[in-house]
Amino acid sequence: MNQSDGGDAGAPIGRADGSARPPARDGAVEPVAQDGPSVPEDRKVRQAELAISLVLRVGVGLAVILVVTGLIVVFARLGGQVPTGHRHSYKAYTSLTTPFPRSVSQLLTSIASGEGQGIIELGLVVLLLTPVLRVAVGVLTFLYEEDIRMALITLFVLIVLLGSFVIGGAS
Repeated sequence: MNQSDGGDAGAPIGRADGSARPPARDGAVEPVAQDGPSVPEDRKVRQAELAISLVLRVGVGLAVILVVTGLIVVFARLGGQVPTGHRHSYKAYTSLTTPFPRSVSQLLTSIASGEGQGIIELGLVVLLLTPVLRVAVGVLTFLYEEDIRMALITLFVLIVLLGSFVIGGAS
């Protein structure tokens, strides 16, 4: 309670958060500095958030564009080969024997020759790498904000992510 509430006359004048404001020399209440980050730090945090947001939006958008483009190429090349009847099976297009790129060199060859399957797979690779790039940008933004501890933690997460790709590709 403060004096205006009819409380104890000797109680300090309180702020909304319950802490007391020191009275000024002339009896007026002086403004108290904010406890939060300074304006330049807020600007740094906002810039970091925008960078991370941009990476995620561009990565997902590019992946969608590539997958849709690859699907258009696949169906354009099939042309009249795809029957419209109800009895047609699409297993020939989705089985393990379908010529889909299975290595980086096959992927690059497929993209260079304009095959839809390669473009679709490139879109999926971009989609998978988007969160990894987000973590890499996180490392840079923590360094920009001069938060070395968080930068090191995020760098560890990035190393684990990259290591999982290497280990997963080896098996």
